[in-house]
Amino acid sequence: RGRRRGARLERRARMIIGKVIGNIHSTIRHPFYGGRKLLIVEKIEPDGTPSSGYLVAIDRAGAGVGETVLVLDEGNGARQVLESKDGPVRSVIVGIVDEINESKTP
Repeated sequence: RGRRRGARLERRARMIIGKVIGNIHSTIRHPFYGGRKLLIVEKIEPDGTPSSGYLVAIDRAGAGVGETVLVLDEGNGARQVLESKDGPVRSVIVGIVDEINESKTP
């Protein structure tokens, strides 16, 4: 089930580093989003340079504009973090990044 002949489906949780660049405010929304803060997150590389694109994520870490965050970008994992079996969600901010130390492997 869930597999097509000749194709492999990968089901891995995706963690993304990003920078919060804005808030989303709406008066009309799905009831699931009531009382939840939605933030616009620009994807970045570990060195802080912009990567490709952005995403909208529910904030579970208390993040604000300008902060570097860790985003879980996988629907099932996001629903587990939010303790929802069927919420319409894909991305959730799960942490605020204080520092990134990259090690170069020889």
